[in-house]
Amino acid sequence: MSDSLPIDNLDRKILDIITNNARIPYLEVARECGVSGAAIHQRVQRLMRIGVIKGSEFKVDPVLVGFKTCAYIGIFLEHPGHFREVVKKFRDIPEIIECHYTTGNYSLFVKVYTRDNEHLKDILTDKIQNTPGIVRTETLISLEESINRQIPVLSQTEGK
Repeated sequence: MSDSLPIDNLDRKILDIITNNARIPYLEVARECGVSGAAIHQRVQRLMRIGVIKGSEFKVDPVLVGFKTCAYIGIFLEHPGHFREVVKKFRDIPEIIECHYTTGNYSLFVKVYTRDNEHLKDILTDKIQNTPGIVRTETLISLEESINRQIPVLSQTEGK
């Protein structure tokens, strides 16, 4: 194993396989990797324990459960030191599914899903823009999600 990374090439191959199909049986992963099912199980458990794998989840299609508007909101803070207080308030807004403390124009950048544009307007005016410490916001509505994938764990030459 490399000193700089807690994972080796077998770990990377396992990650590549399971991030493309989280429901794949360990025995099938083992066959693809040329090791035992027990080895795969132990490797996956270790990757979870050291934090390389951060849980497993089912992905829900927002549109199919009634959330048709996806938007990104750039947040301008009165002072950068307010970000912890603002993020704490944002945790109580379930429509906010991601929040990033960023460099550049915005102090915070959030991703929200709402039922429609009217619901987005309500979330913006009643909850987000009313949060103390926020000076203004800029909203971008997503027209289509064209790419949504996991980070690649194999280099172009590994695993081939």
